[in-house]
Amino acid sequence: MAAIETLHTGFGSWNPLIWLAAFIIAIIIAWLIWSRGESDYKKGTEQTKPFISGNAEPEKSEVHVRGGNMYWGFTKALEGYYDKIVPLHSGILTDYILWFLGIVALVMVIVLGGGGL
Repeated sequence: MAAIETLHTGFGSWNPLIWLAAFIIAIIIAWLIWSRGESDYKKGTEQTKPFISGNAEPEKSEVHVRGGNMYWGFTKALEGYYDKIVPLHSGILTDYILWFLGIVALVMVIVLGGGGL
């Protein structure tokens, strides 16, 4: 099949030249929109700061929403589960690999041993 032929399938047609032309037209339209934009924008000035109704921008640490705050209800509802699981997480990679291998071995015993179920 040549590169410029149209590919007909049960779901429609595809022609690489038509897609290339559409892509070029989209780039030209995007460039035209961009070229009509504001030309007096300057980086590193007051223009780059967010407008918060005339108030000064607070420090990032003051407005950062921590994960513990976002998921407070979720962790509170599953507190009994987390109290048992968190001590098992040591942060040591070899411990996690051991847990993974143990779970894989358990699944293999269940799959291979439970064939008669």
